[in-house]
This record gives sequence, structure tokens and C-alpha cells, in this order.
Amino acid sequence: MHILLANNSPIPVYGYGGTERVIWDLGKALVQQGHRVSYLVPQGSHCDFAQLRLLQPDVPWEEQIPASVDITHFQFNPRTDVDRPYLVTEHGNARKPRPLPRNTVFLSRDHAARHGSTEFVYNGLDWDSYGPVDFGRPRPQYHFLGKAAWGVKNLRGAIRVAHLAGVELEVLGGKRLNFHRGLRWTLSRRVHFHGMVGGPRKMDLLNASRGLIFPVRWHEPFGLAVIESLYFGCPVFATPYGALPELVPAHCGVLSTQAAVLAEAVRNNRFDRRACQAHVLEQFGAQRMARDYLRMYERVLAGETINARPPIIEDPSRALPWSNLGAARSGWLSAGAIELGLWRFFH
Repeated sequence: MHILLANNSPIPVYGYGGTERVIWDLGKALVQQGHRVSYLVPQGSHCDFAQLRLLQPDVPWEEQIPASVDITHFQFNPRTDVDRPYLVTEHGNARKPRPLPRNTVFLSRDHAARHGSTEFVYNGLDWDSYGPVDFGRPRPQYHFLGKAAWGVKNLRGAIRVAHLAGVELEVLGGKRLNFHRGLRWTLSRRVHFHGMVGGPRKMDLLNASRGLIFPVRWHEPFGLAVIESLYFGCPVFATPYGALPELVPAHCGVLSTQAAVLAEAVRNNRFDRRACQAHVLEQFGAQRMARDYLRMYERVLAGETINARPPIIEDPSRALPWSNLGAARSGWLSAGAIELGLWRFFH
């Protein structure tokens, strides 16, 4: 089968990347399974295992899809009818309810259900590219992984959990002083900021962490940060929103909407690091993802429409419930309270 993967940002991933990392690993896995893959992507892309074609937003899709392509897999809404077999993966949560193409699939069971659909394919990653995990390395601190400037990721809540638990927090994806969408100034020296890290630096930080603190306040469509952390043997302490209950079984972490509950779980962390890794190796690998998408491609090529009606988001909720309450532990500077006060003042 010749599959064209279309994305509106360059590949491969540079630094952080989410969708770019997933479709790179998907394409590589499809090639390894005996299929031909091409990418339709913006200028600046490069790839050593597939042909690249330049994405031209103003040119009709039919003119950009080679005749040899069996199916085109869009990573965004093409926003027009496409007179060739195609599939769409919806990667986000729309703020407004707009109908999506009927051949749209989602990233998790919850993500699909909130669009009135039952069709989804879990993301998967090429774990070989992440390198070995050092399970014997001392792991004195925890981490937050995500775009800290984005309020739904709730860095404020992660800092609060770390405060209550009396642990140090490494923030991957944010800076100490941030003016984006209001002022956040974190004074505590037990919270360490690393900016938008990727590559070996990111892997090193994850290899040194005891767990992910991830109290998001929206319905997470999937959560690459979660499966990346689990691969490195890091249990997850998060809210039970969106796909997170599907990704984090009871032997891999604790889900709660209360900072005090998560902090207590962090203090009592006795999770088996190897079991956390085994879970994602079994459930969230690129080869499994490729096989699941191939089944979707075959359905489309057989003439089936994936959804009986256009999916549309039914619950675009953000700012979901979260309780910062809890008794503070000793050993933290009062600067932590100043940081939280600034959040309350500017938000």
C-alpha cells in the first residue's frame, strides 16, 4: 500500500514536537511492515526512509496527491471534500463545535466519545529511539512535562503538589519568569526550569525522575508526556481527565482532582519502575499504532465511511475542577506562596 501522510508542520521533530514525532514513527513503522510511505509536508522537512512532497495550502488536494497513492492520511482537517480515499486524525480539542470529516479518527476512547464517535487509534512511539533506561540511577526529584505557558496544563497545580509533598520539581517546557497569558514568577529554588527541551537533554532529565506530576485541567486527547514518562519508569500523578484513565492503570500511578491526594501519593511512591515501562512497551508502541491505522486504511479503501455522521465536539471543557487545598509541609521557602499568590492575582 502507498500511504501519503500529510502534516502542516515540518518533519522530523525539532526539540519538543508531538504530532511530528508521532507521524515520523508511524511512517517508519509502516515502511518496516512493507508499505510505501510519502509525506506531504512544508518546506524545510527531510526524511531518509520516505519521499517528501511540498505542501501547498493554496493548491487543491487532488493536485497534490500522486496517482500512485492509495490513501492520504491527513493530520489536520483538510476543510474541503477530497475526491480520493483519505483518513483524518484529529489531534486536539476544538474550542468551538464545528463538524469534522466523516472519515475522522481520534486519539483515545474518551477523545472519540466527546466527538460522538467510537473510532480511535492510540498514539504510539518508537521506543528504540529513546535509548536505554537506567533503573539503578538515583532519582531524587519529580518532573512536569508540557507547555507550561498553557493554562490547561496546570503548572501551578504541579508546583502545589510538589510543595505539599516536599519534593523538588524539574519543569520541562517552561521558564521561571513567564509573561504569557499573565505573569507567573516562580521564586522557589526547589522548582527548576529547563525551557523547551528535547533530544538527549530531555532523556537525561526523564532518566533522573521519580515520577510525572501532571494535574491537567482539560480533557487530554491523549498525553505523549504520560507515555514518555512511563517508558522511563516514572509513575504518573495526574488528574482523571480525558484519556488519562486509559493510559495510567492503577499499578502505574494515581489520578485525583485534589492536590493533597496526589501529594500523599507522591510521598508514598512505591511504584515498580519496570512495570511502568512494560505497560507502554506493550500498549503504546509505533508498530501497534501502524497496524491499527492499516485497519482504518483498509476500511476506507473498501468503501466504508468511518463515522455515520460528521463528528463534532460535544464537551470542549477547560478549567476543569482542581483543588489546591492541603496542609503545607516544612522545608519550603515562603517564595512558593508568593508564586501562587501571583497566579491568583493575574488569573
